[in-house]
Amino acid sequence: MEAIRALRVVRKSAVKARTQTINQIPTLIVTAPSIVRDKLRGLPSRELVDTLARSRPGGDLNDPACAVRIALRRLARRYQALDEEIKDANKEIGPLVTQAAPRLIALPGVGPETGGQLLTSAGDNPERLRSEAAFAHLCGAVPVPASSGRTHRHRLNRGGDRQANNALHTIVLVRMKYDQRTQEYVARRTAQGMSKKDIVRCLKRFVAREIYRHLPHVTHPTNPLPQAA
Repeated sequence: MEAIRALRVVRKSAVKARTQTINQIPTLIVTAPSIVRDKLRGLPSRELVDTLARSRPGGDLNDPACAVRIALRRLARRYQALDEEIKDANKEIGPLVTQAAPRLIALPGVGPETGGQLLTSAGDNPERLRSEAAFAHLCGAVPVPASSGRTHRHRLNRGGDRQANNALHTIVLVRMKYDQRTQEYVARRTAQGMSKKDIVRCLKRFVAREIYRHLPHVTHPTNPLPQAA
């Protein structure tokens, strides 16, 4: 588990730096001289990065256009380097997660990143994992009552481990898009008048329950999708 945690720390910082880098490129282009801006306007992100990385801006730093081209090329190459670093981290983390929790990684919507995060969160708090309800609390997936008058409802829980909660959210979104069983559940609850937020809340609670039962050293029978919140 420590190996997964260490590699994920590096991966997370690389992802953050890559996001900052790709956001800096269009900001710099907007303020660039028109001779630079006009040639780059409208290019898709990937093509833009490749174009800038291959560019030959020249060496006259007194020319603002040249200086901007140099800066853009450096940002593009930094983005490419970070992208490769993230790919390498994914290749390293994937087998470790699969080895640590093969039953977990086999679940629909669970990948090396989300699985690694959930394993890390569970490993950080072993004393809190007395039950699936405790794990759901840890992940912030336990619904909070928000009833008013004759209206009985719940809202999303903003507490718990937010990174684990984000992993659950990602798994739910993937299942809503690709998993037929989840799609049927969403259609049924939508027909009953439930909002998308409430459906996601219910699904996150179910996924937390399912994840807990597939964590290492935890064996329980699986349940069907929930019928009610």
